[in-house]
Amino acid sequence: MDVEDTSEEPSRDVPLPDGTDPLSGGTDPLGNPFLRTRFALPARPGTFLRRDRLVRHLGQALRTPLTVVNGSAGAGKTLLVADWAANPEGPLAWLTLDAAVEGPGMFWAHLLQSLKAGGVPVPATIGFPADASRVHPTLLSRLAWELARRDRPVVLVIDEFDRMTDPEVARQLESVLRHAGRGLRLVLVSRTEPLLPLHRYRLAGEVTEIRDAELAFTTEEAAELLGMHGLSLAAPVVAALVERTRGWAAGLRLSALAARSSRDPELYLKEFEAGRGTIADFLLAEVLDRQPPETQDLLLRISVLDRFCPDLADELTRRRDAATILAELHQANAFVEDFGHDWYRLHPLFREILRAHLRRRAPGLEPQLHRRAAHWLRRSGTLSETLSNAAAAQDWTYMAQVLVEDLAIGQLFTGPDSGEPADWFAGMEREGEASDPATNLVRTACALARSDLDGGMAHLRRAAGQLAVDGRGTPAALLSCALLEALAGRLAGSVRLADRADRSARRLMPQLPPRLLEGHPELGALLLTHVGASRLWAGRLDEARATLTEVTRGPRTASTALPRMEALEHLALVDHLNGWPSAAERKVLAMEAEAERYGLARPPGSGLGQSVLAAVAVDRGEVDRAEALLARTSDQPPATPVAAAARRTVAAGVLLARGRRRDALAVATRSLPAAEASPWAQGRAALAVADVHLAEGRPDAAVEALRQVVGDQPLCTVGVARARLAAGDPGTAVRLLDDLAARVRSGPGVAVPAALVRAQAAVLEEDPVFARRLLAKALVEGRREELRGPFRSAGPWIDPFLAEPPLRALAAGWLVPDPEPSDEEAGGGSGPGTPVEELSGREREVLERLARAMSAEDIAADLCVSVNTVKTHLKSAYRKLSVHRRNEAVRRARELRLL
Repeated sequence: MDVEDTSEEPSRDVPLPDGTDPLSGGTDPLGNPFLRTRFALPARPGTFLRRDRLVRHLGQALRTPLTVVNGSAGAGKTLLVADWAANPEGPLAWLTLDAAVEGPGMFWAHLLQSLKAGGVPVPATIGFPADASRVHPTLLSRLAWELARRDRPVVLVIDEFDRMTDPEVARQLESVLRHAGRGLRLVLVSRTEPLLPLHRYRLAGEVTEIRDAELAFTTEEAAELLGMHGLSLAAPVVAALVERTRGWAAGLRLSALAARSSRDPELYLKEFEAGRGTIADFLLAEVLDRQPPETQDLLLRISVLDRFCPDLADELTRRRDAATILAELHQANAFVEDFGHDWYRLHPLFREILRAHLRRRAPGLEPQLHRRAAHWLRRSGTLSETLSNAAAAQDWTYMAQVLVEDLAIGQLFTGPDSGEPADWFAGMEREGEASDPATNLVRTACALARSDLDGGMAHLRRAAGQLAVDGRGTPAALLSCALLEALAGRLAGSVRLADRADRSARRLMPQLPPRLLEGHPELGALLLTHVGASRLWAGRLDEARATLTEVTRGPRTASTALPRMEALEHLALVDHLNGWPSAAERKVLAMEAEAERYGLARPPGSGLGQSVLAAVAVDRGEVDRAEALLARTSDQPPATPVAAAARRTVAAGVLLARGRRRDALAVATRSLPAAEASPWAQGRAALAVADVHLAEGRPDAAVEALRQVVGDQPLCTVGVARARLAAGDPGTAVRLLDDLAARVRSGPGVAVPAALVRAQAAVLEEDPVFARRLLAKALVEGRREELRGPFRSAGPWIDPFLAEPPLRALAAGWLVPDPEPSDEEAGGGSGPGTPVEELSGREREVLERLARAMSAEDIAADLCVSVNTVKTHLKSAYRKLSVHRRNEAVRRARELRLL
């Protein structure tokens, strides 16, 4: 609205008849003297920190008609503006409002006095409000006209503008600002959003705004402020204090003052109780006590929550006014932060103080509020929030029912809502024996999650017995029981237990609502992973592969990421046991890419993937790399028999490669506790024992060591053949290998050692032509996988053959050094340690992603290029590295230290 008014009431805001200045009398419309403190810049304390980034931003106030500095109590806004205003570039007036300056007449009288106090001439012709409750439009028109005539603008700062709640005053002020034009620059310092039409000024680019987020101290600024208080603290302590206070200026200053008087300031700042002392006094007086009773009650009740929405707040207050109150609190910067999507949270310090105040004001109410919140959140929130509130209420039975009946028990082990079960259920585990099956199932899960098999089985047997009584078990409870039984089978090394769980689960799933199952894909993924791992332990490799592959092809969500990772590393072990090292390596790399995609660690406590990579490295003769990979998991005791057996096998192989035979023998014969024996684990241990005996010249002992191997294990058959050959029985060795070739199609990890034993037998049978043919076949297959290990352990008989030009050519560059270049080639060729041409930056980026088992499509999306561009870079990189396949490119790049 304009300043003109159509009212016909005569103005009383006019100069006195004798021409004297009404301001010179020094009294307001109520006859009270003007208080000088309302027009003086606030004093800055000696520990005030000037923050140049804010002062520079505030400097824009001279370029826009309106500036708003908006922040919570104690955010430092007044001192910031006072520091900036202490060195004005032109005339500046300051006005601090308080409760006494109420009504249009009082406001404009004080504004005119502030101009006069700031040295801005105020002609007597403008007039003076005679009535505290109103001001005539003529006065405002004259003031705007007088300001508009100025050559240099007047900067007018109004502090605590949130105290002026009269919309008429805001309308009048905006009108004067608009008509004053370039003659007035208005700076409003307020806790709340000013009633002016800010949207218009924003649209026109005519407003400068500094708000709470910008007023917050950075870690560097906080360290400097603490230093001004005589505190020199470690950077992590400062960062933690800034996080706890959200950079709130008053909180930092009050904390510094209290810490300064403490014997151990650093310890004080780590452990101080926000609910006591000056910080609590400040916030209670400046924020809580200013609110009406209904708002105070709401704030105290929601202080028990990490975050809240209006409906949840209504649930705690049993009223229906939370939406309005929360919106007003947020707008008023009353330490209620907008969390997005109609959710809010309290400032951490304010929340601590309110919660402490709630406990003193209403003892015993907090658990009730947590219980109400848990029941509401089960319907509309997240699992972690539901459980954390139920735990705070110590309502263990309800927590267990939520997990079991909602099919959410799998999220104790995986998914975005997973957490440490011990954090949620520490109180539950201290309670006595539970009488309900759901609680016993949750106790089972907690025990198994920390690999406490004995404790888990005790709780599981108790739960199963309770579920069997009078048909008390619901389908959801019985399915949860099956999941835990499968996990117990995996941890115990019992495929019998896992298979039984699998049968139960398949019978129960059709009895549950499809929507419930679809909402928890992690349950099925976990169940299949446990069953597949158990079948792998039992040596049923084909069944294990089928079961685990089903996991990897299932729903790809964050909640199934960990089961997929575990399935991939177990599939990698299956590939390695079947003699396919590159396929095993790819699956481990895919597992690591999955972890990176979801920001997850590798499967905790497992290390199986690293063991598989180490086993591949042993096969390739890369003993140093194998040892380094094993060292990565040295602080993780294997959680399952599968992981323990894989690590034992690789450790024995590394020791054998180092020539430490006695140590290898001790490791290979180390017992693995398991309910049922594993054929492949026994077979790999027997192979290591046989290799020690062969290395020490005892072939009969090697044969005997392998005699006890159970099942059809191709690599063990090759081991027996090798031992028979060393014992002087080439005929039996050849028959064993011929029979193996007729029955089984093995991967290079088996085929290459088998060909080498067959070639050695041909040498003993004085058939060098056949031996060369077998060696050529082994070199071709070995080159693809870079399987140096079998050739290096074959014995001295192989060396003369590898010295022959045809076979040496097949071994050159990966098994034996490249031949010396001829004189013609020496000038322009490149050595084996460098690529033909230097890789471009983009080619390196593509190779790095290739090493993480990303597809061309994934690489294209990650680099924001087309798939064809990726393929072009790959083709160029292959040419420069002299390779033809992606796994060869990755290995070659690693050898050249390009990755």
